[in-house]
Amino acid sequence: MHPPSSTILSITRYFIPTGSINRTNDATAYLLNNAFRFALRRNDFRFNFNNSWIYGEQNTKLSNNDFVSTLDFNLYKTLPHFYYWGLANYTSAYSLKIDNQVQGGLGVAYNVVDKEHLVINLSNGILYEQSGIVLNDSVKEHYHTFRNSFRLQFRWKYKSAFTFTGIGFAQNSLNNGDDYILRANLNLSIKLYKWISFTTAYTYNNVSRTKRENMLFTYGLTFERFF
Repeated sequence: MHPPSSTILSITRYFIPTGSINRTNDATAYLLNNAFRFALRRNDFRFNFNNSWIYGEQNTKLSNNDFVSTLDFNLYKTLPHFYYWGLANYTSAYSLKIDNQVQGGLGVAYNVVDKEHLVINLSNGILYEQSGIVLNDSVKEHYHTFRNSFRLQFRWKYKSAFTFTGIGFAQNSLNNGDDYILRANLNLSIKLYKWISFTTAYTYNNVSRTKRENMLFTYGLTFERFF
């Protein structure tokens, strides 16, 4: 969001493993959720590399095999509260019937509120997308489109103990009003030690073209190291 005040280069790594297993006389279910993030920051530039993989089964049937990898950067210039952003994203999601999806684009962002304890940010830009999706069990479709990508993002901090963040995307195709993607993520982090936090996260995805959506609530430990 807003850049650090120092010009010193900062590198951050996050590793977030979570999972669950549930077995009864009638059913068995398990879910594995792993995320890794690498961030590089200085006063005029930020670079983030985010990866997540969710794998799950219900009664020996595959329910999730979802992988997302995202590269994004923010470039801060002289205008106060404004900055430029760029994005490259790859998605393969069994639960959303996406064989593969590649997105890339550019845009601008504005910090509506930019304080130490509270940041509210709006951004907009244009993405180019190439996708391969599954319409039903036997029909696959490959297509490309340009999307308008609108984002709302916020972060609230209470001292160094609590951090509450949220981000939501609405990505509408520019040539098909019925083709849209909705994404949302909420995250609460409670600091336990210098580099360990307890985190809870809510994630929601909706892809109109495949008529699929998913929702995931997780909790676990986040391991965070600064260099």
